[in-house]
Amino acid sequence: MTKIKKIFIETYGCQMNFSDSEIVASVMAGEGYESTPDINEADLILVNTCSIRENAEQRVRRRLQNLRSLKRKRPGIRIGLLGCMAERLKEKLLEEEDTLDVIVGPDAYRDLPRLLKQAETGQKAINTILSSEETYEDIIPVRYDSNGVSGYISIMRGCGNFCSYCVVPFVRGRERSRDVNSILKEATDMYEQGYREVTLLGQNVNSFRWNDEVSGTINFAELLEKVARIDSKLRVRFATSHPKDLSDELLHVIASYRNICKSIHLPVQSGSTAILGKMNRGYSRETYMNRIEAIRRIIPGCAISTDIITGFCDETEEDHLQTLSLMNWAEFDFAFMFKYSERPDTLAADHYKDNVPEQIKERRLNEIIALQHRLSEKSNKKDINSVFEVLIEGYSKRSKEHFAGRNTGNKMVIFPMTNNKPGEYIHVKICSSTSATLIGEAF
Repeated sequence: MTKIKKIFIETYGCQMNFSDSEIVASVMAGEGYESTPDINEADLILVNTCSIRENAEQRVRRRLQNLRSLKRKRPGIRIGLLGCMAERLKEKLLEEEDTLDVIVGPDAYRDLPRLLKQAETGQKAINTILSSEETYEDIIPVRYDSNGVSGYISIMRGCGNFCSYCVVPFVRGRERSRDVNSILKEATDMYEQGYREVTLLGQNVNSFRWNDEVSGTINFAELLEKVARIDSKLRVRFATSHPKDLSDELLHVIASYRNICKSIHLPVQSGSTAILGKMNRGYSRETYMNRIEAIRRIIPGCAISTDIITGFCDETEEDHLQTLSLMNWAEFDFAFMFKYSERPDTLAADHYKDNVPEQIKERRLNEIIALQHRLSEKSNKKDINSVFEVLIEGYSKRSKEHFAGRNTGNKMVIFPMTNNKPGEYIHVKICSSTSATLIGEAF
């Protein structure tokens, strides 16, 4: 009887990386590998990496040190490094990390089986060639780490924005969109399998474009509408929107469909027009505020989240205060907040000095986090006594006697368990809140 080979995939970074890991799991399933949650029984360990910040790469470095001791105990296992860090460092990783057998960039996952066969001969194997066409649209992802209720669909790959601080265009290649029909098929299949929420993923979903021979050019607003029409019980989310491309057409589509979630992630990065210019973001403070006003006007009550980077090159105290004032004005529901970390080979690294002292970055970041904590707390307190339709995702992390799910605004709701089950919708009245969670009772 042939022994079933086991694969363990550890993923770091963004939702796109988690989606990629599902593609990798599918590729390897075709080679007879079965996913396992137990690293100790794995024959193949793959680490899918992120390069967006130096800290993300350092975490992977530390993890590889841990895996070295595991490989000493079990010399037969193979260890591979995937994703953005593999693409950025390439052959250098083979020289620095003797733990690794294979290194594979984001566009070369189909080549994994061949690379592993090469590694079995004792040779190190690498493929980090970027593609202008690869979208993996014909690969059905293995949703090995899913709750079976909500899942991700990658609708495009790469990025063409070239924000000066960002390494993504260099490690994920040029922007290209997937065939609309393959997206709709994947979403339909997920619904039929019991999924009740899909999130459409792209570095900038707003710039999605697909040229169809019958329908002509289909933009993101039109794609979103097509996915929403699959079934009214299928919730649809998306990430991430770029402010320079957020159209009123898209906002009207969101407003028109009950099952398109009323939450938009709109990264601002800075509240200063001068810093936004250095970041090559393609919009000003005023333009960003115009987009927030459009959201509030066209989709009343829509939740808005954001990304903020503090301490970017030449950022002054006045620039920082402008970020704080924009946060107060926009009243973001939640935010991802970071201090600037220079990434090699980016436009900023080549043209600007990382000249804001570390202690000032730390202080400004702490002020931004403290303000957002207050804004999130204020936002959640407004929801007390409101009734929301919540999609049950599973049990609360803290108690098996409570369900957890999200409302249309992407806020986590915790409530006592009922006779319902994950994947069902339930109305919940909010009784209390924290800065991160709404707490309620079935209504």
